[in-house]
Amino acid sequence: MNGGVWGTDGPKPESVRVGGVDLRKGDRVRLRPEGGNADIFDLVLDGKLAVIESLEQDFEGRIHLSVSVEDDPGQDLGVRGTPGHRFFFRAEAALLSFARTDR
Repeated sequence: MNGGVWGTDGPKPESVRVGGVDLRKGDRVRLRPEGGNADIFDLVLDGKLAVIESLEQDFEGRIHLSVSVEDDPGQDLGVRGTPGHRFFFRAEAALLSFARTDR
């Protein structure tokens, strides 16, 4: 993981290792939000398949996945970065799904 934090023009991380697997833009993941901090979005999105649209690093150096949910009727809006159709999760909250996209 290198450089680039939110609000800067630095490079974004190209991959992040979660559970021994490198995740990258385009990978399919199954969302498993962490318990204890669950909000309504966490509850609704738990178990959904999503596509990683980008990896983002916050000011504390934590990596977050920007994802679009596969069964969202507005998924194309998430791909374009439209608010409400793109969701951010800490990298540890996403588990690799059975299926992966080709790179």
